[in-house]
Amino acid sequence: MKDMTKDELLDFLNNWGEETLAKALEIKFIDIDQTNETLTATMPVLPRVHQPFGILHGGASCVLAETLGSSLSNIFIDGEKFYGVGTNINSNHLRSKKDGIITGTARFIRKGKTMHVSEIEIRDEKGQLINHTTMTNNIINR
Repeated sequence: MKDMTKDELLDFLNNWGEETLAKALEIKFIDIDQTNETLTATMPVLPRVHQPFGILHGGASCVLAETLGSSLSNIFIDGEKFYGVGTNINSNHLRSKKDGIITGTARFIRKGKTMHVSEIEIRDEKGQLINHTTMTNNIINR
């Protein structure tokens, strides 16, 4: 995937798989910076991602974070030989959200040959931090 342009990568990510949780939650990849190795996506906050109190369910934030962290790893490895799979996620829910759009950005904390650790920040439209997640992916042979 390293040889793809930015637009090709975003198109690939937004069309990867037919029936996925990311698609069910309307997660959309909107930016990738191959130089700084960051990936950004949005997700609408609609009633289907609420918990019973009418605010964003923490699990939905985790889905956005894990989708970003896993995709980030898989972009920056040789996909014909390896794939990155999530093995640990630690998510801190810092602020509630009832509606609108949240935007997550993933970046590497460590990018090794067999393990990647990412941090994902999820923010609202005002730039307020809604969630901070760290995620570990193991890079394994196909």
